[in-house]
Amino acid sequence: MNVLDTSALLAWLQDEPGADQVSTALLNGATIHTVSWAEVLSHLADHGLNASQVTQQLTARGVLDQLLTVDPGQPQDAIAVADLGREGQRLGLSLGDRYCLALAQRLAAPVLTTTPTWASLTLPITVELAT
Repeated sequence: MNVLDTSALLAWLQDEPGADQVSTALLNGATIHTVSWAEVLSHLADHGLNASQVTQQLTARGVLDQLLTVDPGQPQDAIAVADLGREGQRLGLSLGDRYCLALAQRLAAPVLTTTPTWASLTLPITVELAT
C-alpha cells in the first residue's frame, strides 16, 4: 500500500508524468488523507470541474473506495502535522502535504509524490518519486 499526496493523484487524473506509477499504486490499494483529497478536489474545481461530479465519476469507475481509500484522519495526525512545522516551512509543504506525511507515518507506508523536494525529508518513512 502507498499513501498518495495531492500531486501524485493529480498526475494520474490529468495523465501527467508519474501517472503510470500512480496507476500501479492504485492497483495495489492506495490511501489519501481527506485533507489531501480536499486539495485535489479544490484544484480540479479551480480548473472548472465540479467536485461532486468528479467524486461520483471516480466512485462509479471503482476508483474511490475500491482502489483508493480516503482516510478521514485521526487526532494524532494533527500532532504530527504540527511537528512537521519547521521542516515543512523550509520545504514549502502545504497543510495537505503535511497531513499526507502524517498519514504515511501513522500507517508506516511509503508515500508517493511528484514533488522532488520531498526526497530531502528526514522522516522515518519512504518517499517514492513518481516521474
